[in-house]
Amino acid sequence: MAELIAKTPCAGLLPLEGGAVAVTEVVPEAMTLMAPFNGREAAFSDALKDAHGMATPAPKRATGREGARAVWFGRGQVMLIGARAQTALAGHAAQTDQSDAWAAVRIAGDDAEAVLARLVPMDLRQRVFKRGHTARTLLGHMTTSITRVGDDAFMILVFRSMAETLVHELQTAMKGVAGRRGA
Repeated sequence: MAELIAKTPCAGLLPLEGGAVAVTEVVPEAMTLMAPFNGREAAFSDALKDAHGMATPAPKRATGREGARAVWFGRGQVMLIGARAQTALAGHAAQTDQSDAWAAVRIAGDDAEAVLARLVPMDLRQRVFKRGHTARTLLGHMTTSITRVGDDAFMILVFRSMAETLVHELQTAMKGVAGRRGA
């Protein structure tokens, strides 16, 4: 029988550095999509705060920090990233393990906004898209979730099957921005 070896979505593709930007893979311990039951939204938020130290994020926002983050993922949906969902949440929300479904990368550096401006059809400049803001949008032709996690850093999620395409798109944009800057 063949012996299988588990690989991360971006294994062998990252890290990348170019100009004033670095792209690294984020490998969270777990990713759980949660949808609070009707009428249980407030109780879910309280339970999330008790279990993980963060409230349910408002639409287009994220709560928490590196290691454990709750990200708005659409109407009535929250993605818990980094921490395993505590059993106390089960009575308040439907939960689906998404740990193997997504590729997660961090893009950071002085030119991160310029790189993303070439790929994303929305304004991600810090004065508009502040730390803790998140969006479901497109990156190139891929559906993505983008969250600002620092002054010059973003977490990007795409379907696992699109990891190679994501890295290619980011690398191409990084080369373009570096070339324009003369780096």
